[in-house]
Amino acid sequence: MASDTFKFFDYIVAMSGHSKWAQIKRQKGTADVKRSGVFTKMSNAISVAVRDGGKNPEMNFKLRLAIERARAVNMPNQSIERAIARGAGEGSDAIIDVVFYEGFGPGGAALVVETMTDNKNRTSNDIRAVFGKHGGTLGTPNSVKWQFSSAGLILIAKKDLPTTPRDELELQLIDAGADDVRENPEGIEITTPPNQLKAVQDKILSLHIPVATAELILIPQNPVQLEPAAREKLDQLISDLENLQDVHAVYTNNQP
Repeated sequence: MASDTFKFFDYIVAMSGHSKWAQIKRQKGTADVKRSGVFTKMSNAISVAVRDGGKNPEMNFKLRLAIERARAVNMPNQSIERAIARGAGEGSDAIIDVVFYEGFGPGGAALVVETMTDNKNRTSNDIRAVFGKHGGTLGTPNSVKWQFSSAGLILIAKKDLPTTPRDELELQLIDAGADDVRENPEGIEITTPPNQLKAVQDKILSLHIPVATAELILIPQNPVQLEPAAREKLDQLISDLENLQDVHAVYTNNQP
């Protein structure tokens, strides 16, 4: 599609190992999002962002992203405000810690599980149980995470793409700081260095193009491809991890 300036990923960048697009549809299509635990995950992300960078989303880009994701799944403003207050230490003694778990799944696939929890014992037991259920094993700190690097991810839905020539749009994104652009039937996926995510998102918004999601993720440095049977088992493991209330994100080095 675009000129040779662009290097397209051979895999779909996905927060969970599944298609990120599928995750967005699943969250927005849930009949009772609050009961599914999505609101809890969003609330924890907002509180952590406030604790790390303050209450003002104009000055705290991490908070801005967390609020945008919460609004995308129709989280009430009142719930967002409570999460901000909790992160600022107002009216709640609960402390949300970010804890990473690392391990191996079916076919030897590497997994990094990002959690946000107020009860590390509960979270650890839940993570260990899911790994054990699916034949996976937990590793020691940095036994897996070193295989991943941080990146920004922005998704633009196909229906929201402008009528301007695609090459022209891609050049503007690269000029704004994007590393890679990938097209698929759902739209386009843009990856950026972590410190360029805000600049690229702001450029997209300045062109009056809606952003489906923008977030910081981990991407595998050397993706691997599993056999179909192992891939199916890995998908089941990831799905069960994602359903845990404390799990914020799951990353794998498996290439879809």
